[in-house]
Amino acid sequence: MSDQQQVAPDSTAARVALWRALHVEADAPPHVLDDEIGLKLLAPGDDWRQRGDMDPQFTRPFRASIVARARFIEDLVVEQAARGVEQYVILGAGLDSFAQRRPEIASRIKVFEVDQPGPQAWKRQRLIELGYGVPEWLHFVPVDFERNEAWRQALSNAGFDDSKPAIVVSTGVSMYLTKDANAATLLQVASFATGSTLAMTFLLPLELADPEVRPGLLMAEKGARASGTPFISFYTPSDIVAQARDAGFKDARHVSANDLAALYFADRSDGLRPPNNAEELLVAST
Repeated sequence: MSDQQQVAPDSTAARVALWRALHVEADAPPHVLDDEIGLKLLAPGDDWRQRGDMDPQFTRPFRASIVARARFIEDLVVEQAARGVEQYVILGAGLDSFAQRRPEIASRIKVFEVDQPGPQAWKRQRLIELGYGVPEWLHFVPVDFERNEAWRQALSNAGFDDSKPAIVVSTGVSMYLTKDANAATLLQVASFATGSTLAMTFLLPLELADPEVRPGLLMAEKGARASGTPFISFYTPSDIVAQARDAGFKDARHVSANDLAALYFADRSDGLRPPNNAEELLVAST
């Protein structure tokens, strides 16, 4: 990795990391997720809170969604590790910080972060600079998706054991890929060893989202299009569950915003919760 050109994370990955930190700063405890590591990696300067996409009120439902999906996946990883699953694959890892925040779990399994070479090289260097380092159980798997490099082969080359089950996650990615590309990912993960689990977020058609968040989603869609990474794929829950079953998963279920709200926001007095029918989760097992 030392010869890879370092490229700072894109605006989407940075925004997600900063929203996770904003949750800790702007929302009352108990926090759904306590994560300021991405903020430390980015070191954006003291004025980052004044950015238009960091407005505490406007971004409130979106950061609730971000921390809810992250917490759900983290709990799922902990649960699967307790059941003996020893491999954790993060597709499009970005500024994911599980390895740094939960070393007591991560150090007992193999963590594979799959991402574009440039941002991954940047992240690796920042982890070293900040003293986190790169332990032997954390495997960086650089894959140039824009050149259609095969992530599955790269994963095996990095030491992934095809004969053992894994948990595979993909968050905030499916909307940027074609439906054919998403279907291919489902097929690939469905072929993993029996006992593997996939957790993947998907974006519902924007017109189905709660009215109060629809303007923000439309703004995000416009910004993504302007930056050359438009939203391409949208799914209803029944569609994505059916696709997972067609791909060969033995079981597939939709985890809704209401499910996440019941798990992580039920006792809050401030009304914070993820919006309905925006970005939700598919969980499928082999």
